[in-house]
Amino acid sequence: MSRADQGPRSQAATADSLFDDAAAEAEQAAAPLAVRMRPRSLDEVVGQGHLTRDGSPLRKLAEHDAAMSVLLWGPPGTGKTTLAYVISRVTRRRFVELSAVSSGVKDVRAAIDGARDQLAMRGAQTVLFIDEVHRFNKAQQDALLPAVENRWVSFIGATTENPFFSVVSPLLSRSLMLTLQPLSDADIEQVIGRALTDERGLAGSVVLADDARAHLVRLAGGDARRVLTYLEAAALGLPAGGEVTVEILERAVDRAMVRYDRAGDQHYDIISAFIKSMRGSDADAALHYLARMIEAGEDPRFIARRLIVHASEDVGLADPTALQAAVAAAQAVEFVGLPEARLNLAQATIHIALAPKSNAVATAIIAAASDVQTGLTGPVPRHLRDASYRGAAKLGHGKGYVYPHDDPAGIVTQQYAPDTLTGKQYYRPSGHGLEARYAERSERIRQTLGLAGGDQARPAGDDRPGEDDPPAGTA
Repeated sequence: MSRADQGPRSQAATADSLFDDAAAEAEQAAAPLAVRMRPRSLDEVVGQGHLTRDGSPLRKLAEHDAAMSVLLWGPPGTGKTTLAYVISRVTRRRFVELSAVSSGVKDVRAAIDGARDQLAMRGAQTVLFIDEVHRFNKAQQDALLPAVENRWVSFIGATTENPFFSVVSPLLSRSLMLTLQPLSDADIEQVIGRALTDERGLAGSVVLADDARAHLVRLAGGDARRVLTYLEAAALGLPAGGEVTVEILERAVDRAMVRYDRAGDQHYDIISAFIKSMRGSDADAALHYLARMIEAGEDPRFIARRLIVHASEDVGLADPTALQAAVAAAQAVEFVGLPEARLNLAQATIHIALAPKSNAVATAIIAAASDVQTGLTGPVPRHLRDASYRGAAKLGHGKGYVYPHDDPAGIVTQQYAPDTLTGKQYYRPSGHGLEARYAERSERIRQTLGLAGGDQARPAGDDRPGEDDPPAGTA
């Protein structure tokens, strides 16, 4: 039937449909590159293979059109919104998106009422996606429970915070929790490559220089949305076939390129300088190298691990709180993530740099390990052996052991080391910081145990800083 043969209502419906299609195309063309490049199927999703592979719960949810609720937990830019959109697209459900930052209980209830009306009148099911769901308070999260319980909607919540701490238990127990992993450099490379060539993206209109590509990957920090935003900004205004260079990229994102190769000499040189600056008590130099690593896209977990090692290797018991600061910074990196966690890394860096220094812990374990490796061990003294099993008494195990807590001083004269190591001293405290106290106590303990006197950590005339002296590197 020709359009002339159609009735007025049919022609009007066709016109409306064409108008809607044209409007949708215009809206899509004007959308940001990150929106235009949003995957349309699970097979197009980058970097979350553990969630999208055949037989995975997420794929079953999409392919079998199951009405389930899902919590997506992962860092920014890893695809939480994308997965919600793909599920809606694949299952052909209405997609309603709310942000917990700007929405309240009234908005949630309105969305649920609309979903119930669509389900009742048209049989149309709805995906209700709530971004930053952890920002909802308990009352706001509780408002979702009836819709989730009765499956009036397929609820999908996205959060960058641990749901076990930020989502109420009733909602958590009714939802399938899926964890998204940070995107690797290879994943980001794939996102860039697709955006450069795909018709929905830049469609080959620009070329990306190799060094600019490497800089873009570093700037992304594992965030696909960020890398597409930066790429679009750099390509803006270039003529057809134009090249995005490092200079253009730097101007577009207002971020200078830090010469840093995570797999090359720069990586090792800068982390070495970072550690040696802290060891040398130069907090400002250490902060400089920390900033270079962060700005270049170094994995913050790598930096945190080095801080933990350095806290024991070069500070040790001269300031036991240095290790606590380093571990706390590492936990903050996992819990908060960049860019905020750079504050925690900086705090730990300053703490360790200004702390009194001692490598006594490191030299002690190295010396002990060296003796073990060369065969200097020996049998465990009989009075220290396990006496808890039947027959141990006949072997003399535990016989003669003196329980230190029965002595008022809490220390008794008793051999602990094997015969071959009696009197061996591995830990030799320095006179720095709190370790001055350990030096005095260590010597008293050795005398009580009947061991040969060890070297004094702070002999007469030693002018090294002690417990009450200011940390090295300060006025």
